[in-house]
Amino acid sequence: MLLFVLSCPVQAAPEAGRDYLVTGAPTSEQAPQRHCTPAMLAGLTERVEIPAPPGGWSGAPQAVNVFNIFAGEVRVHHGDREVCGRMHDARTRDSRFRAGVGMVVVPPAGNREPIEVAWATPLKPGWIPTVRIGAPSPVQQFDTARLLVRTACVAIAIALAFMALMGFLSTRDRVFLGYTLLCALSVLGQAVLSGLSGYPEPWLPIGDGESRWLVAFSCLGLPTLLYVMWLLVGGARAWPGTRRWLPWLVVGIGATSVAVAWLPQEGLSRLATGVDMGFSAGCGVILALGLCFLRRQRADAMAAIAAVMPFLAMAAMDLADSRLLIEYRVEAIQLSITWFLTVSAYVLNLRLGQLRRQRDEMRALADTDELTGLPNRRAGLKRLEQHMRDARAGEESLAVGFLDIDLFKRINDVHGHAVGDRVLVAVAGTLTSVVRDPADVIRMGGEEFLVLLPGIGGATARARLEAMRTQVRATGAGLGIEGLLVTASIGLATLEPEDLDAASLLRRADEAMYRAKRAGRDQVVDAGAAPDDSN
Repeated sequence: MLLFVLSCPVQAAPEAGRDYLVTGAPTSEQAPQRHCTPAMLAGLTERVEIPAPPGGWSGAPQAVNVFNIFAGEVRVHHGDREVCGRMHDARTRDSRFRAGVGMVVVPPAGNREPIEVAWATPLKPGWIPTVRIGAPSPVQQFDTARLLVRTACVAIAIALAFMALMGFLSTRDRVFLGYTLLCALSVLGQAVLSGLSGYPEPWLPIGDGESRWLVAFSCLGLPTLLYVMWLLVGGARAWPGTRRWLPWLVVGIGATSVAVAWLPQEGLSRLATGVDMGFSAGCGVILALGLCFLRRQRADAMAAIAAVMPFLAMAAMDLADSRLLIEYRVEAIQLSITWFLTVSAYVLNLRLGQLRRQRDEMRALADTDELTGLPNRRAGLKRLEQHMRDARAGEESLAVGFLDIDLFKRINDVHGHAVGDRVLVAVAGTLTSVVRDPADVIRMGGEEFLVLLPGIGGATARARLEAMRTQVRATGAGLGIEGLLVTASIGLATLEPEDLDAASLLRRADEAMYRAKRAGRDQVVDAGAAPDDSN
């Protein structure tokens, strides 16, 4: 036994920074206590009492959490315990509750005193608070889940805004910038709606003007959403005139958000209700148009139908006084907005793909010879420069053949330009059929072609060009035009250390091609060979 103890290693004490980490510092600051002042209590016009169960309270802790308070103070009271808090200032609330205003009380066993909850008059009919009571742990978990949903919706809008901003920077398409601003407006509107504007502490100057902020964002956001839906459904394509006046109508409605600073509470309520009704009616029009356009085989209307459905579902649930919507109104609105932004991002992604295809098509047109389909001089020089860099980096050979169709002007004069075009197309096809990569055959202009031969040089390159010359001659015979003879003079040049750029290499190949013509045409001349050897 003694030997076993001696053989066991002695455990060293954990070392700070290596085995564990402590952050922060001890504090002498007391937990903040916020008392309900007479001024706060005077604004609480609505009250409800949660009665004790039959036989009185059990003596177990009771968590009470109040959701969907869009403006004003909330008071939770029992016995000598009370808490007053605002949704838009997390510093005023019990830190155990993040999505609502709550409190944990422990009524004595058998006590029958009810728990009282009080709040200010709601901004709009139907926007009533939800009170949840139960054991602290599940109530707090439910509260945290609601906070996660609200935060996730805002985070998605922020991510979509950054993606759209990157799209704007890469395309300079103002549609992407408009979508970025829409996402930014959505972030602010959702923050005010959900109370995240005050979490962990206020970062918007809302103060006690929550109602005015909510109405202002409704006036700004809802008409903007309708206008985007109008674009998604294709209304602007069907009625182009709306592109001129509809944005001004949206701006005009949005401008009413400035007036909310002076409206009385009753006026705010009427304005908010009117904007909501107008938005619901607009969503109905968008759905009708989408279904009409869908019957006309316009598949793009599906995006607008998908985007508008959650809002219409909420409107229907509101008319039916759905308890589910009443309890989860904030989350329902945020999820609907998030779904709308996601559908819009999908359409935006399709637009980005279309812009890229158009760019690629324009690039292809700019780099392609229209008649033969070969790379043109501009694209060919870029490819030659790339081959030169690769050859020098890998210490490999590179040869080029500068090919000119002999007496091409005579072919046009005798047989006509249509036959001349057929000859050019046939020669292009012959050359591309005998190289590894068709992009290595370039039409330099007129009857001149450039053949790039990466990885080979010397006698091998010359043999390859001789084979091409022979096949070009056979190409003319294969066209079946009486009296037509097609031959080519080819100048060969191999990359040398003194070739500082593509122009130097091409100049030597061009000079070799002219030597081939002076020597009688229909032959290959190596730029590195002595002039006498080319005859």
